Amino acid sequence: MTLKVAVTGASGRMGRFLIEAVQAVEGVELGAAIVRPGSSLLGADSGEMCGLGRNGLVLSSELDPSSFDVLIDFTSPEATLANVHFCAEHGKGIVIGTTGFTAEQKAYLDAAAEKTPLCIASNFSTGVNLVFSLLEIAAQVMGDEADIEIVEAHHRHKVDAPSGTALSMGEAIADTLGRDLEKVAVYGREGQTGARDRDTIGFATVRGGDVVGEHTAMFLCDGERVEVTHKASSRMAFARGAVRAAQWLHGRAPGKYSMRDVLEI
Repeated sequence: MTLKVAVTGASGRMGRFLIEAVQAVEGVELGAAIVRPGSSLLGADSGEMCGLGRNGLVLSSELDPSSFDVLIDFTSPEATLANVHFCAEHGKGIVIGTTGFTAEQKAYLDAAAEKTPLCIASNFSTGVNLVFSLLEIAAQVMGDEADIEIVEAHHRHKVDAPSGTALSMGEAIADTLGRDLEKVAVYGREGQTGARDRDTIGFATVRGGDVVGEHTAMFLCDGERVEVTHKASSRMAFARGAVRAAQWLHGRAPGKYSMRDVLEI
């Protein structure tokens, strides 16, 4: 049975990779490609837009529940919440790669997961989700003796900081150590900050150029340090993971799932 997938934000950088990834997977079909109302690309062929040749599916600004089984959404928090509401109303699964949600918005997602299956991840690449597991091991072994810092770099167009992936790395470490990330996170330093508190987890952000995504967690001890790094060279790593998540999510019971659930790690 063919799985029909809809992609929102289809004309954006990530949307184009998602369309390419969907079309590359056997048994998965692009059911809809959604762009914002008023876009100059409305009515254009989605395959041709991505440089893949015509596929006969034109860009639309409205979701039709008959056109897809699972929606993939890498847009903005506000747009994602509207799409989650639509999917919950029509019993459709949704894969969410959007980051930057507020606490209130996260609560809304939790409530929606009682009606329909959601797969939410700050990063859908296989490598990053492996890194989360490695960080838990490193925290178990070194966390109480190490100063922990997380550095991330992204392209100039990224609008949230630190990245969702960096925060997820911090959460994986903090949870392992029994710490509350909201209480121990330090976001940048300036001026006379005083000696470092061992229990804190520091975050540093770099923005510039066309960096797809780089993340490093450092466990710094006296005399040695361990660094766990992931570097993405193409958004296709995220797109393939999202399509894999859509395949896994289809037919699941309502609930809030993660990419680690998909990968069983």
